[in-house]
Amino acid sequence: MNAVAAPIHLKSDLLTGMEWNPAQLRNFFRLSADMKAHPDRYRTALEGRVFTMIFEKPSLRTRVTFEVGISNLGGTSIFLDHTGARLGERESVRDIAKNLERWVQGIIARVFAQESLEELARNANIPVINALSDRFHPCQALADFFTLEERFGGLRGLKLAYVGDGNNMCHSLLTIGARAGAHIRIATPTGYEPDAAIVADSKRVARETRGKIEIFSAPGEAVAGAQAVYTDVWTSMGQETETAAREAIFVKYQINEALFAQAAPDAVFLHCLPAHRGLEVTAGVIDSPRSIIYDQAENRLHVQKAILHTLLI
Repeated sequence: MNAVAAPIHLKSDLLTGMEWNPAQLRNFFRLSADMKAHPDRYRTALEGRVFTMIFEKPSLRTRVTFEVGISNLGGTSIFLDHTGARLGERESVRDIAKNLERWVQGIIARVFAQESLEELARNANIPVINALSDRFHPCQALADFFTLEERFGGLRGLKLAYVGDGNNMCHSLLTIGARAGAHIRIATPTGYEPDAAIVADSKRVARETRGKIEIFSAPGEAVAGAQAVYTDVWTSMGQETETAAREAIFVKYQINEALFAQAAPDAVFLHCLPAHRGLEVTAGVIDSPRSIIYDQAENRLHVQKAILHTLLI
């Protein structure tokens, strides 16, 4: 019998994904694989631990996979619905953090502003996990690259094209992809590029891992020969007033059959979901046999269990 994967000692929070270096990321994926293959080995790993889940935004995959994952590891979760009143409105974020650290062993927060996460982390002496913010979505990107490693057997040099808005998902694909040594190609309309500082940091890391970061404006340049093609919604939560304008700007960035045909013959399609069929992707692509969106969704569970194990064991 194989030995249980050793715990990985990282910074106690996961706020951006930039906390992880390439070696730690490789070990993390090994831990994720072991937890997926041998769940019984870890069923009491978080026994007696309680986690608070603070959500300012609605959720399907993130909430369910964290709640199931915590339960699978022997822990308990408490859901705090902040979709009506945002963090800091009823009482200060600092006071929330200071109270929660007395009662629970970790905070999982899905928020509008990255600053809310950072304020929680500054004031709580327990791990804080970013379950999505306006800047990053590390849990999703970790699951995405874990899924691609399962599919292709490795990530170094893997060509992933992201087409769409330079948003939180784009940022996390850049940061995690660079640390994995992947070749990340981003195509966005002018004015919707990813944050320049995040691109610069990703390029710096990619030089160390022999990865590559490229930014384009033409979707075809990014997709040509790619082994994985990724997109996200054109209008994120909180941007609803921009919907009509964004649809007009992004129409040429739709992942359709013609664009997907320019990818490698064995290319797969990814989307973090929820998806709008007929907008950022056609039904013919997202529902095709080459779509691995449900593999991504399943792996949210295993990867998030590994995150919890990593930060608390």
